[in-house]
Amino acid sequence: MSVTDAGKRIMLGRKLRSAQLGETLLSKRIALPVFASDPLSSVAYSPDEIFIMLSIAGLTAYSYSWKIGLVIAVVMLAVIASYRQNVQAYQSGGGDYEVASTNLGPRFGLGVASALMVDYILTVAVSISSAAQYAATVVPAVQGHQASLAAGATVFLMAMNLRGVRESGTAFAVPAYAFMVAIVGMALVGFVRYWLGDLPLADTAQLQILPEEGFVDEFGGAAAAFLLLRAFASGCATLTGVEAISNGVPAFRAPKGRNAATTLAVLGALAVTMALSIITLANVIDVRVAEDPAIQLVRPNGDPVGSGFHQDPVVTQIAASVFNGFDLGFYLVAAATGVILVLAANTAFNGFPVLGSILAHDDYMPRLLRTRGDRLAYSNGILALAALAIALIWAFDAEVTRLIQLYIVGVFVSFTISQTGMVRHWTRHLRTEIDPAQRRRMIRSRLINAFGLSVTGSVLVVVLLTKFTEGAWISILAMGLLYLLMRGINTHYQRVEAELEADPGDHGLPSRVHAIVLVSRLHKPAIRALSYARASRANVTEALTVDVDPEATQRLLTDWNASDIPVPLRILSSPYRETIRPIVAYIRSIRRESPRDVITVYIPEYVVGHWWERLLHNQTALRLKARLLFTPGLMVTSVPYQLQSSKIAARRAEQMQSAPGDLRRGHLPGGRSGAPNMSDADSGRP
Repeated sequence: MSVTDAGKRIMLGRKLRSAQLGETLLSKRIALPVFASDPLSSVAYSPDEIFIMLSIAGLTAYSYSWKIGLVIAVVMLAVIASYRQNVQAYQSGGGDYEVASTNLGPRFGLGVASALMVDYILTVAVSISSAAQYAATVVPAVQGHQASLAAGATVFLMAMNLRGVRESGTAFAVPAYAFMVAIVGMALVGFVRYWLGDLPLADTAQLQILPEEGFVDEFGGAAAAFLLLRAFASGCATLTGVEAISNGVPAFRAPKGRNAATTLAVLGALAVTMALSIITLANVIDVRVAEDPAIQLVRPNGDPVGSGFHQDPVVTQIAASVFNGFDLGFYLVAAATGVILVLAANTAFNGFPVLGSILAHDDYMPRLLRTRGDRLAYSNGILALAALAIALIWAFDAEVTRLIQLYIVGVFVSFTISQTGMVRHWTRHLRTEIDPAQRRRMIRSRLINAFGLSVTGSVLVVVLLTKFTEGAWISILAMGLLYLLMRGINTHYQRVEAELEADPGDHGLPSRVHAIVLVSRLHKPAIRALSYARASRANVTEALTVDVDPEATQRLLTDWNASDIPVPLRILSSPYRETIRPIVAYIRSIRRESPRDVITVYIPEYVVGHWWERLLHNQTALRLKARLLFTPGLMVTSVPYQLQSSKIAARRAEQMQSAPGDLRRGHLPGGRSGAPNMSDADSGRP
């Protein structure tokens, strides 16, 4: 086993056979934390965004937060009900992409795919950046280093997912359920203490919020309506990740569609309950958060809190109030929230690679995304997602408020197009269905999807109107560029397929074969290449060298004549001491004279055993091959010659592969027999 293989074994575990794919399927209790971590965890930051947007108008606007929360809950339930129809009708894992492609055409499908892929990348960036902000709240030493922490968490999550979907789900199930228990438990304790009258206010309750210009005198008019829409759009981050279950249906155990639909229902109930509880408690204890806390938050004496003030997230402010005097409860909530925000990105790590593999299968993405890795996970897709997310985290310095403006657009684009496709799906099937019971079921499903279409379409319009200038245009631009990229990849693959398709004329033989052996001096590698070329019995065989050093060329010529090799040696002049250009020019001249001939160039190459030796050998051969590969009608053949270092490396590998008991049975490492050497026995040596 090589060092690389040993490292992979330690990090990823043993390889899994393709036949073991069924062993990696998920039960509902494991699928919930795997696929629902994103929408569940978004309740940790989506209420913050509602209050932060409303803070622009001061404390007066806070009274609208619970109303916005109720509207978001209605949207969530509508989307959940709609996607329960999706996962039962389309179970291959294509999700919204398959729905749109089948019912609306490939262009709509590609539009959905580009939106989803951008949204998956943003899911990782937003979730892990939010986790870094929570870590900065609990551990002051982390403040100022959130981007580095978020990048490291992304690498950790990538490594866990490379081990396989089932292992990552099992590892993340406990903290995911811990978060659910922590938030629901905090809400129950908070409501009981409020009912008993001993729930303390938040630490920020004494602060005032200065409204921005335009909201100083009153809260009303078009500006107020637009602000409410902005707060609603930001709070709709709660819905992100719902679509991941439709892409992950193949990972469920049978019956796949029913299990996925049940998981969606549980997800919807939990997300709505947790989000509304947090918004209600935040209003009860007078939580204060602002878009620019250093300026907007003001102490009772009228002084701004200043740049040294660290604004804690809403959840930790609630936890500090609810568990006042019980620090362990506060730290449990903060820790569970920070961990679930990291794990929320796991939803994207399960959705992005699967979608990438389906797109690669349809020739819209590079084909290397199609294959599964050692642990039956789509490893290349996982690596690509991690790299793109880390780039985004560094670009926006892990600031959630900046990243969230790019968020949501993609997911509502996919929601809207998908629900349109589902309406057409049921309409098409109703034309041919004659069973009354099935028709009633289809009509009910179409009504649910039509309602989902109206809701998600309306939210998409709101999101575009309120977030376009705030950063959503970047997401739209990224979707457009990704769409064009995938179309370009598909066009390339189609052109290559047409070009490579065999026709009757391809079965003809070349008129002649012209073999050329490149030599610089007469040594063992050159003699081996000459022998191999002669064994191929080409019509013409010649050796070729370039005269860049007259003394070396004369020495080669002398050795050549003395060795009596039955192959002519051609020497090319090179006034400017170039090696590659004269060889390429000579080969092309042969092609011009005999276009139907096939030219085979034999290049002797050293095989070395150490990485640093590769820097000392074969550099000219590599450059020459790179040039010759672009010449039509030319075959390039490498003739390897193993140096002593490579032999030592091979012998060492053989020794490592010896099986237990070989020595006892008389089989020594390296293929040698354990039988006694007769010469040793005759001489009396042991």
